[in-house]
Parts: sequence; C-alpha cells; structure tokens
Amino acid sequence: MGVMTVMPRAGQVWTVDDLDRMPDDGLQYELLDGLLLVTPAPVLLHQRAIGNLYLLLRGACPPGMEVFMAPVDWRPDLRTSLQPDLLVVRQDDVGIANVTAPLVLAVEVLSPSTRRKDQVLKRSKYEDAGVLSYWIVDPKEPSLLALDLAEGRYVTGASAAGDGVAHCRLPFPVDLVPSDLIAAPPGRG
Repeated sequence: MGVMTVMPRAGQVWTVDDLDRMPDDGLQYELLDGLLLVTPAPVLLHQRAIGNLYLLLRGACPPGMEVFMAPVDWRPDLRTSLQPDLLVVRQDDVGIANVTAPLVLAVEVLSPSTRRKDQVLKRSKYEDAGVLSYWIVDPKEPSLLALDLAEGRYVTGASAAGDGVAHCRLPFPVDLVPSDLIAAPPGRG
C-alpha cells in the first residue's frame, strides 16, 4: 500500500452521509470520529493473508455468525464508518448495506501505511464500541495478536509468530499459524 492520506474539510466534521458521496475510484474511504481516512489499494501479500484467513475463519464459523471481507462498512455511529479487512458478525445483525451493531470480530492486516491507524486508532475505536475480539495480523513478520474484550478493555487472548500456533478462543475456537496466512496455494509458489 502507498501512503495513507487524510483530506480534512476545514471547519466541518465528516459524516456517513458525506462518505456515501465519495467517488468509486479504487481508494478505501473510512471515517473515524468524523475524520476522513483515505487509503490506496492493498498489496498482494496483504490480500493473500486476508484470503487465507477468510477461508480458515469461514471453515470454523459456527451457525448464527457470518464472516465477511472488506469492503463492508461498519457504522457504529454517524461519524464513524470503518472497513476491517475481515469481520465476523451475528447473522441477526446482517443488514442490506452495512453493519451497525458491535462486531464479534474485527481483523486488520497491517501495511506500512495503515500500521498506526490499525494498532492505535482503530484498536481504540473497536474497544470503546464493544467489539468482542480484535485481531492484528502482520504479514511481514508474520504474526498475529488476538485481543479479547474483558471488562471493557482489550487483553491478549492469543498471539503467535512465524510457525507458532495461536490458539484463539474468541469469537469461536480456531487455531492458526501466522506463516500459513502468507503461504501461496500449493503448486503455485
């Protein structure tokens, strides 16, 4: 990914209505408490990690929950619209256009341009909004940090790097190896 840009509009706070009028130009537009965040398209390693994790989560997902890949808007309030790389929601919370209920799981795959946003800004927003579990994947290391909500604050639920195994329990039990997330399909190098 390239450099994330923030396009402020002097004296005004962005809302989801403003976001709905943004161009469909291949960039990712998100709102965080009224601040517009613009991010370029992700690189292939980022997408491979998302795809492999999606397949793993989809296979482990119990009835009553559903796994989605970005772009899906999570809009907990009128000044916030975020697109986690992956998200798990209760099926009862799935609407036509976007999700407004607290997520069961939000996953962000780090890139140089989104590292601070994902590790600090989004983490804080997800925590404050009651997102049950937040996973941060670093495809370069590779590593996974799974944060689980306990008494309103995130605590480490699981973590692993390289060929280590992360035994995640929330939002449902799943074991994963970070190096597997960036592995090419067999026979494809």
